[in-house]
Amino acid sequence: MTPNPPPSAAGLLRLTLGEWRIGLVAWRLLVLQTAHPAVAAGTARYSTYRAHPWRRIEHTMESGSRLFFATPEERRREVARLERAHRRIRGTDDAGRPYDAEDPQVRAWVMVTLYEAMTAMRELSGDPLATRELDILYGEFKEICAELGIPEDALPATAADVPAYVDRTVREVLECGEQVRYLLFDMLREAPAPRRLGLLHPAWPLMRAVAASVLTTLTVADLPPAWHERFAMPRTRTAAALSWTVHRGMRQVMTRLPDRLRYRGHSDGDAPRAASRRPAAARLPRPRTVDSRPARLEAFFRQVLDQTGDGRVDSADLQAMVHNVCWQLELPVDREDLLHAAFETWWRQLREGMDADGDGAVDCAEFVTAMLAGVDRDADYIERGLGPAVRALFRAVDTDGSGHLCADEYRVLFGGPRVHPAELNEAFRELDADGDGRISEEEFVAAFTDFFTARADTAAGVALLGRP
Repeated sequence: MTPNPPPSAAGLLRLTLGEWRIGLVAWRLLVLQTAHPAVAAGTARYSTYRAHPWRRIEHTMESGSRLFFATPEERRREVARLERAHRRIRGTDDAGRPYDAEDPQVRAWVMVTLYEAMTAMRELSGDPLATRELDILYGEFKEICAELGIPEDALPATAADVPAYVDRTVREVLECGEQVRYLLFDMLREAPAPRRLGLLHPAWPLMRAVAASVLTTLTVADLPPAWHERFAMPRTRTAAALSWTVHRGMRQVMTRLPDRLRYRGHSDGDAPRAASRRPAAARLPRPRTVDSRPARLEAFFRQVLDQTGDGRVDSADLQAMVHNVCWQLELPVDREDLLHAAFETWWRQLREGMDADGDGAVDCAEFVTAMLAGVDRDADYIERGLGPAVRALFRAVDTDGSGHLCADEYRVLFGGPRVHPAELNEAFRELDADGDGRISEEEFVAAFTDFFTARADTAAGVALLGRP
């Protein structure tokens, strides 16, 4: 058997967190974090994990890599990015309780669950960390917490104090509400197929049903005993057997692998991904005899606007759109604030003109009906509402201040799991009206206008987000 890499005061945290089998306790970690009432409230209001689960997971993994495996400068940038994102997550939950993502106690709980997950991974596999190793691991962990600005008095004082802290929080603070139950029982059963599934894509419905059943059983089995007692979720014999088999089996497999396969290496979240070599398919104009706008607007509502995936759009959805742009661009606070303000202005136009039933949100039917009526009635409808938001978006993405978007900047904005890179390249060429290899602000605004107003799919702007 290949021995575990020797722990050291400089690297035990990276070694433990860097093992691929940390993924076995990842869902358990999410459940414990989300069960905190403040986290659940912020998740319900601001998170896009229901509509875009894989993107949300990808962002979380990238953030973790920058915090724990990157250079000091990359870590500093990631801490600043998280601070900008969290300062907007605050409000009042359905029970009338205020919540704030910057609350030190909430941030401490979120981080301690990560440390606790690392120790749980070792315990569940039958190879718990020794007392000295726990002290080393917790010392390294607290250094990261200090860089995140979490006060030391918000954290358990020593590694030996962590189990009691976790037990007390589970029994006195956590709640098994809607967000937690969705994570445990429904999320994987509803998740769309991952982009990289390839030839296995048709088998995804069956695969996710099996994966969801196994993951739910394993997660419930692995949660702390206090959870089982408080929320009446007993650890059944079947679940215990599954947990024992999976964790100990993976330990036996992983400890026999060479380090390059056992551990994740440093991944530079800022490094550009290699573009696909698959050529773009030819796009021949297809004459349309019917107005294609309703179907296009419905797709836009579901794939772009409804960020939280609840079938309705409100201010939080538009702010989540901005957050995803800011996450990639690392904008300074003043430019980020301008972008948020521009999209809030667009939201006010949407709410005032589309919220027919007065419930404070816009559903798909309301959006499509009002948008079509607006653009047919008023030639300046897009420019007055969406226009300022689009212009602010362009200036945010134009990171070099050139007044134009190059292909790389365009891909940062519109790239994602739904659109193949080859399609983005083709869309960029179509939007580049004058063929100079870059998109001006006016070309960018014209593309959005075409997307919402063109009756036929032959207009260049309908390719804004990929093939129609």
